[in-house]
Amino acid sequence: MERRTYPSDLSDREYACLEPYLPSPPPCGRPWRWPLREILDATFYIVRTGAQWRQLPHEYPPWPTVYWHFRRWRLDGLWERLNAALRERLRVVAGRDPQPSAGIIDSQSVKTTAVGGVRGYDGGKKLSGRKRHLLVDTLGLILRADVHSAALQERATLPQLLAGADEEFPRLGHVWVDQGYTGTGRAWIERELGWGVEVVRHPRTWERGFLGVWDPSAPGGFRLEYSTVRGKRGFQGVLPRRWVVERTFAWLMHSRRLARAYERLTATDEALIYVTMSRLMIRRLARRAR
Repeated sequence: MERRTYPSDLSDREYACLEPYLPSPPPCGRPWRWPLREILDATFYIVRTGAQWRQLPHEYPPWPTVYWHFRRWRLDGLWERLNAALRERLRVVAGRDPQPSAGIIDSQSVKTTAVGGVRGYDGGKKLSGRKRHLLVDTLGLILRADVHSAALQERATLPQLLAGADEEFPRLGHVWVDQGYTGTGRAWIERELGWGVEVVRHPRTWERGFLGVWDPSAPGGFRLEYSTVRGKRGFQGVLPRRWVVERTFAWLMHSRRLARAYERLTATDEALIYVTMSRLMIRRLARRAR
């Protein structure tokens, strides 16, 4: 009897968009018992719901089989290649060149659990965990993802995120960053990659200067007093270009597996980011194909 589908499962149209990029069964050896579509449905279920591997529902293949495929594809780089292929195809559908000409860089700090692995304390966000460092295009699609200790500053981890990016993305020539990349980070991008860098700053919420204060005893009835005038606090509106990468982080947080850094290895965290983004792009491609 055919099982009932979960909301995270692939539809026929979505699987047709994904199937050309999947590996073929080996010509010799033991044949695969479970179809790749079932393996992918189980992986997307884990990522979307945040369930543990051992808590995988019985309608799916056994969890060791699903995890074996997920890990093997992580080691082979298949998840990253899948993300790249779907991204280029989606850019073409959107009327863009497959290769981007500009990008946005930013990071997100997330808490870790007691499972262990790399972690650190982010003094700016006041949390202990890891940072997800992303390079996205102007559509918000992920070009590069890197996960590292939250104790490391963004400017210090740029070489880890962008190593070889100028060769992988030959058209890319300009990036937008926040104030955390000024100084050595901006200089490294301009020197090593030859890209233009634009720092998008927050609007100033205060002004310093001399303020005229009413004083009848002073000449003219006023005296000058140095002060700091506070402006508006809280949300001041979206920042140009930077809102694109913030929206990408919001897309990732829809998957409960990424609500925290549950994994022991940062490479697994990076693979889950590519899995989440691939699932989102598959859905968009299937809608465009109607």
